[in-house]
Amino acid sequence: MKFTITRSTFLKTLNDVSRAISTKTTIPILTGLKIVLNDSGLILTGSDADISIESRINATDENNDLQIGSTGEIVLPARFFSEIVKRLPESTMTLEVKDNFQTVITSGASEFTINGLDANNYPRLPEITADAALSVSADVLRQLINQTVIAVSNQESRPILTGVHLTITGDQLVAVATDSHRLAQRSLTLLTASASDYDIIIPGKSLTELSRMLSDDVEKIEIRIAENQVLFVFGQTAFYSRLLEGNYPDTSRLIPTSSNTQAEFDAPALLASIQRASLLSHESSNNVVRLVLNIADQKATIYGNSPDVGNVEEVLSFNKLSGEDLEISFNPDYMKDALQGFGQTAIEVDFTAPLRPFTLVPTEDKERFIQLITPVRTF
Repeated sequence: MKFTITRSTFLKTLNDVSRAISTKTTIPILTGLKIVLNDSGLILTGSDADISIESRINATDENNDLQIGSTGEIVLPARFFSEIVKRLPESTMTLEVKDNFQTVITSGASEFTINGLDANNYPRLPEITADAALSVSADVLRQLINQTVIAVSNQESRPILTGVHLTITGDQLVAVATDSHRLAQRSLTLLTASASDYDIIIPGKSLTELSRMLSDDVEKIEIRIAENQVLFVFGQTAFYSRLLEGNYPDTSRLIPTSSNTQAEFDAPALLASIQRASLLSHESSNNVVRLVLNIADQKATIYGNSPDVGNVEEVLSFNKLSGEDLEISFNPDYMKDALQGFGQTAIEVDFTAPLRPFTLVPTEDKERFIQLITPVRTF
């Protein structure tokens, strides 16, 4: 195998594929990068068994400046190979595989020789033969992921909660995540309606990596779902993820249907206030801030306290305040994560009681997005 290519093009694809490669895998060959060269172009593959990413560099695209000497395939140690490519001196590089999988990488006056592995021993990617692909806007999917993965659990004791629960009916996709202390639910409309209903759980880690790969030049994503795998296709890249097995808890009953106290804030202003209050709460062992709403005086106040450092008190600005007086305590980090998902919009916060979960929704699109946070008992 031998080819010459523009180094920046190769490096971009290499970086994307490397997201799926882990040094902590139980299958040694998966610490490597698989490179396949055929007459139509280069295919780079990385996998950690949970996530697999395959990306293509087409020979017909003049920007890639891919010159094919001879076709073939090889697996190279990903970490060393990536560092070599990053540091090569010239704008082009040549890779040639010789006898016994010895691989020579040259660029200008620099030449590296590294030991490769037989690509025939690399696990095959799953074949997903879903009848029809679902299509979704990349911007909307990236937003949905970022708004829901914040609530997945990182506790392996309940592995099902480390994923995001996706249900698809017709042209509606609903994503839910919860770690039992908070919940995030977001829905979107698919570009094409699904002929089948789906109920799947995708690991939060997979979705986080997918979101990072969705650059601004990606407009549309195709989703294909199989029995234990999901495939996202965009541009020249295929992103595979295993699905979590099991039944996700029924989260619909957790969301309150009524409230006794309502407040409307501008999300950026409330976020800044929570960030200030948490400066001191983080120094305390329980990391809690307290919110007091006085309806008669039309006053909202937030308090943060650390016995060792001191305390903070801030009167909040709000758009509306109605219902019953309330005093409630909560983890400020959960609140900050939730508020960052709303961006620049105004939000409505609905409370039922001091020890009951409260909800946050955008004022303009309440049906599409909801965050729920469980308060903290402080007495």
